[in-house]
Amino acid sequence: MADFESVERERPDRVPRPRRAWTLQRVRLGAGGPVARVRVADGRVTHVHLDAHAHAHPVEAGDRTLDLDGRVLLPGLWDAHVHLAEWAAARHRLDLAGTGSARAVADLVRAGAGDEGTAVLYGYGFRDGLWPDAPHKSLLDAALPGRPVALVSADLHAVWLNSACLALAGRPGHPTGLLREHEAHETLSALPTAPAATVDRWIADACRAAAARGVTGVIDFQYGDTVTDWERRSAAPPAVRVAAAVYPSRLDAALARGLRTGDAVGASGSLVRVGPLKLFTDGSLNTRTALCHDPYPGLEGTDGAHGIEETAPAELTRLMRLASAHGVEPAVHAIGDRANTVALDAFAAVHCRGRIEHAQLLDPEDLPRFAELGVTVGVQPRHATDDRDVADHHWAGRTGRAFAYADLLAAGARLEFGSDAPVSPLDPWLAIASAVTRTDDARPAWHPEQRLSVPDALVAAARGRRGIRVGGTADLVVVDVDPLAADAGTLRAMPVHATMTDGRWTHGPY
Repeated sequence: MADFESVERERPDRVPRPRRAWTLQRVRLGAGGPVARVRVADGRVTHVHLDAHAHAHPVEAGDRTLDLDGRVLLPGLWDAHVHLAEWAAARHRLDLAGTGSARAVADLVRAGAGDEGTAVLYGYGFRDGLWPDAPHKSLLDAALPGRPVALVSADLHAVWLNSACLALAGRPGHPTGLLREHEAHETLSALPTAPAATVDRWIADACRAAAARGVTGVIDFQYGDTVTDWERRSAAPPAVRVAAAVYPSRLDAALARGLRTGDAVGASGSLVRVGPLKLFTDGSLNTRTALCHDPYPGLEGTDGAHGIEETAPAELTRLMRLASAHGVEPAVHAIGDRANTVALDAFAAVHCRGRIEHAQLLDPEDLPRFAELGVTVGVQPRHATDDRDVADHHWAGRTGRAFAYADLLAAGARLEFGSDAPVSPLDPWLAIASAVTRTDDARPAWHPEQRLSVPDALVAAARGRRGIRVGGTADLVVVDVDPLAADAGTLRAMPVHATMTDGRWTHGPY
C-alpha cells in the first residue's frame, strides 16, 4: 500500500496534465530496442526516428522536448481485471493476509477493533483453503461482541460475518456466518458503505497509484452498477482509461440505453468506456467452488464435490447471445477445467467475440479452442504464485495444466494480464515477474515449463501492443531499467520514470 500513500502525499489533487505535443529524445524503443526520437501530438504517436537519422528531422516548432537519457519507452500497461472500489477500500480495512487459521483471524479482529463504536468493522484478505479450522460466526461473536464484523476473503468469493452483522444484512440465524459466491455478494451490497464521494476519492487515488506503476488502462469488474458509477466519476478525469463492466442485473437497462462495449461514458472526452458483460460459470479455488471434472479431496460423494455451477449452460448461452446481439461482449468467469469447457462451448454456440476470465485449470483438449474461437484469455499471473500451495492440495496431480500460460500461448491464444485487485496488488510488474519466474519467494519455479519470456509477458501486460508505432495511441510508459536486463527483483519493483495516457502525463516529473 506504500504506492497509494506516496502518491497521495505527493500530489493529492493531481489530475492528468493538458495534452500537448512532445518530442521525446534519446529514448530506447522497447525492451532491447534502439535509441530513437519519438513525437506525440493529439493523443497519438506521430513520428518515430532512429537516433542516427533524427538530425534529418528537426523538432517541430512549439513542441516540448524531453531528453530521456536512454530510458526505455514501452506501450502503456493495462490491468485487464480489477475491482476498483474493492481495491481502493482494501487499504482502509483490517488486513487479514497471512493468517493461518480462523482463530488467528478472530484474534486479529479483537486486537484491531479500535474504538469506532457500532460501525461495521471490515476486514479483507483471509484464505481458508488450507486452514485447520473453519470460519464460524461464534468465533467473531466472542472476539467482538455486539459490533458488526464483515470479513471478505482474498478471492472476493466469500464473506465471514458475526451475528450482529448477519442481522444488519437481513440474514439473522444463518448457521455459520460464512457466505459464498452470489450470496456473499448480495450480503455485502446490503451492508453500509462509505459515501459515494469518499469512494470516488479513494478510487481517484487508486488510479493515480496505478499510473505510477505504468498503468494506462483498466477493466473495472466492480460488482454493482459500474457504468453509472463511472458516469459520475468521469467529470473528474481519471488517471487511467477505464472499461466499466456490466452485470446481468443491469443488462436490460444497458440494452435499453443502447450501450455497446466500447461506447464512451460520461463527460465529453472521457477516458471511460462501456466494458464487457460479466458472467459466471463457477466459483474459486480457495473456496473449493471452482467447477472441476474431478472431485476435491475430502469432498467425494458430497453435493459440492466438483465445485458449483454458478450459471446453467443454457442460461449462460442465452445471456451471451442476447448481449452480443446488441454489441455487448461477454467476459465469462471460469476457473475450473469443467467451467472452462462450459464457457468455451457457449462461445462456440453463440459465435461472438469476448473473454474468459482466469482460466486457471484447463482440459488439454480445450487449449486450442481459445484461438479457434477468438476468445481472449484474461489471466492473473500473481495468482499462480499465490495459490501454488492450495492448488497442489486441491488439484493434486493436475497442476501441470493449471495457470498454463505457456501452453495457451503456444496454442495461439491471446493473453491479457490483470491482477484481480484486491486479490493481488494492482501492479502490472508483479504480474510480469510472476509470469516470467513462476515464483515470488525463495522456492524454485512452480511448473517452470509454463514460464513466459519477458517480451511475451510485456505484450500480455499491454493488451497485445508489441511496440511503439506511428499512428498508435499515445499511451506510453518510460522505465529506468531495460526489462530484458532486469533480474527478478528489479522486474518486480521496476522503477517507472513517467507514464502518459492519451498524450497527457499522468505520472512523472513533467
